[in-house]
Amino acid sequence: MDPVIVVGAGPVGLTLSLALAAQGVPCVLLDEGPGTEEVRLARTVVLREDTADLVGRLGVVHPEKDGLRWSGWRSMRRKQLVRDVPLGPGHDGSRDAGTSGDVRDVGDFGDADVRSGPSPSAPLHIPQHALASALRAAVAAAPLVELVPLSRVDTLEQDRDGVTVHTKGPGTTWWRGSYLVGCDGARSTVRKLLDIRFPGRTAVERHAVAALRAELPWPGEAVLHRQPPWRGGGAEVSARPLPDGVWRLDWLLPPRGELVTPEALIARIRDTLAGWCGETPPYELLDTGVHTLHHRLARRWRVQRAFLAGDAAHLLGALGTQGLDEGIRDAENLAWKLAHAWHHRGGDLLLDSYQAERRAAVAARLRAADQSLPILRGGGGLRTLVPGTVRGHDTLLADGHLGRGALGAPPSYSHSPLAPPHAEAHTTVGTPPGAPVADVRVTAPDGTAVRLRERLGQGHPLVILVAPGTGVWDRRHWLTAGIMPRLVEAVEALPSPAELLVTESYPGASAHTVLLVRPDGHLVAAFAGVRPAELLAAARAALGGTPGAGGGESDENGEGGEGGDGERGAARAPGPRERVHADRSARIN
Repeated sequence: MDPVIVVGAGPVGLTLSLALAAQGVPCVLLDEGPGTEEVRLARTVVLREDTADLVGRLGVVHPEKDGLRWSGWRSMRRKQLVRDVPLGPGHDGSRDAGTSGDVRDVGDFGDADVRSGPSPSAPLHIPQHALASALRAAVAAAPLVELVPLSRVDTLEQDRDGVTVHTKGPGTTWWRGSYLVGCDGARSTVRKLLDIRFPGRTAVERHAVAALRAELPWPGEAVLHRQPPWRGGGAEVSARPLPDGVWRLDWLLPPRGELVTPEALIARIRDTLAGWCGETPPYELLDTGVHTLHHRLARRWRVQRAFLAGDAAHLLGALGTQGLDEGIRDAENLAWKLAHAWHHRGGDLLLDSYQAERRAAVAARLRAADQSLPILRGGGGLRTLVPGTVRGHDTLLADGHLGRGALGAPPSYSHSPLAPPHAEAHTTVGTPPGAPVADVRVTAPDGTAVRLRERLGQGHPLVILVAPGTGVWDRRHWLTAGIMPRLVEAVEALPSPAELLVTESYPGASAHTVLLVRPDGHLVAAFAGVRPAELLAAARAALGGTPGAGGGESDENGEGGEGGDGERGAARAPGPRERVHADRSARIN
């Protein structure tokens, strides 16, 4: 088959290309730019635990070398500390000043609210140019990815067997691909060529931004200060640390108006630093900008063999939510589905599930942000209906920034078209079906002990047996003992190759529980013991049906994937070595 064409070499397009290559799918990555990154410290991204792990698995070996994981989260209002939350491993909870082990809200709104429990994981804060440069370096080392700079798409045609695009540039030419994904940003040419509407809201939030080097009172901690008590502080200012003593400061601006002049920005910087430090400390101003956030959602994310991902499909970012986080999740969700369809020549239902899952998840995120904005930013609306405590407002904002709750938590695909029908053999564990699995330690049959997330992204499902005590047994014994031989036989009978792993324990699971996990780490189902028939049925559902059985003609609206009859769908997919040809770029001369 022809390679997959990815249009746009931003972080999402680079991530998608690497994810496809990791699953044996060749890609042509068409980059409108020259292939270099502009250094802008005022443009940074925050990656949650799941998206930072994906970037690491794809060969960006040390994303932390240019980024920083926050050690804590601090919320303030006027002159008071509202919340102090330690982040990352090794904590049992959040703390109030002078208190450890609890989440405590303090302030002028009544009794403190104390919650015990695990700390949130620390987000990774990294300049966008550093992340993109690391991804580009990984792409340069990936033999299955061809990066073509200075290539602007101006024509897109589809037929039953593939996609043809024409590019302008020094090497003006036609390209042929099996599928195409538009990752070409908010002004996506691919989206326009597909005639997809992109409705939404303009200028939902505006921020003045400055990157500077200074010593602030909270090294390593992110700070959100609402209604700061100094002149020019505005409604809200945040400080988020980067390596080498660099901070990104954001001031919330009115949605419209208020031209930010250099003089006004310098005054904001000096007043804010003085408000936090008592007097303005020495600082080095490195970069500035004004960041305007829009909320938009494309009507469709798939037209036949063409897809949208990242900013081409959605724009969000108000209240601390991260658009790039969602774009990377798009890439992870789509990559394994395209890889399965590419290798097995089928999967219309599987490919349709990309839009069903991801568009619904992003729509829910946008809906939560739109519902929260009137509460947090004033202007009536829901504020008149919801008790407006400082504690509740702070929780909403913390959720967006820390990746929790409706504004930030990783999505669950509980209503996915790939979800298997409930069976009596299904059992309940700590992870509901459709949600991301817990990152437990697992052991492969070859004896390798790793984190579960390290086994994701290889294009095949995972089957995990919960077997307490296996960590102290000789592997040769437990591989041939008890239910293991029967489970091995059940896994070998699945419609797609799957990896069998063993774990000592899993939250909420009893001994001999069997978990079926999608290639992107979402739980399909859990079974009480080895249930070959039920495991097979769940695997078939999660893969969109038996390979080759998911094809079908495109509908009248041009939606749906490739057509195909059963005979064609059953054709053998070429192996990885057979697919690498001298002309794998699929260029049409």
